[in-house]
Amino acid sequence: MMDSEATVFIVDDDQGVREAVSLLMESIGLAAEVYPSAQAYLAAFDPARPGCLVLDVRMRGMSGLELQQRLAAEPLYPPIIIITGHGDVPMAVRAVQAGAVDFIEKPFNDQVLLDAVHRALQRDAEMRGQAMRLADIKDRLQRLTPREREILDLIVAGRRNKVIAADLGISQSTVEAHRARVMEKLEARSLSDLMRMVLLTSAG
Repeated sequence: MMDSEATVFIVDDDQGVREAVSLLMESIGLAAEVYPSAQAYLAAFDPARPGCLVLDVRMRGMSGLELQQRLAAEPLYPPIIIITGHGDVPMAVRAVQAGAVDFIEKPFNDQVLLDAVHRALQRDAEMRGQAMRLADIKDRLQRLTPREREILDLIVAGRRNKVIAADLGISQSTVEAHRARVMEKLEARSLSDLMRMVLLTSAG
């Protein structure tokens, strides 16, 4: 589900293109913001704002590819759609290989661009949902005591309660009590749920 506050950020050094894309987005009820350069967009960049980026690949100053590389260092940034002239197609392909959602050649078909924007906004919503879930799980992990975290790591490593008890020099019933508190604090419904949470935080 796309965020109702999502914005289409348009970065192009051609004023005519900026205005045309902005009017197109607004014609279907999408908010749009325009920037004449990559530097101008970076100065206003806020990772908390949902949306997508419609970006010219070749601009004076910082290019679209360079902006993409700068944004890639951020934990979260809007999905990118590259707009390119015919001679810039190899650059656009590189941008897609680096993670851009799509590239569209000028002059572009309005519906093709709108379809790409909707795909990008959907991806943004999914990424933000995953980021929120990851932050929530990490917050829950912080609530574990050092002993609970130790037992969690052993559970994830596949150790049985009896083995954990022997390894830590505590009773099996104590391990079971700690395990129950770990499940409760992490709001895990099952062992597989617990494993998925830990794997998600390891990947993130």
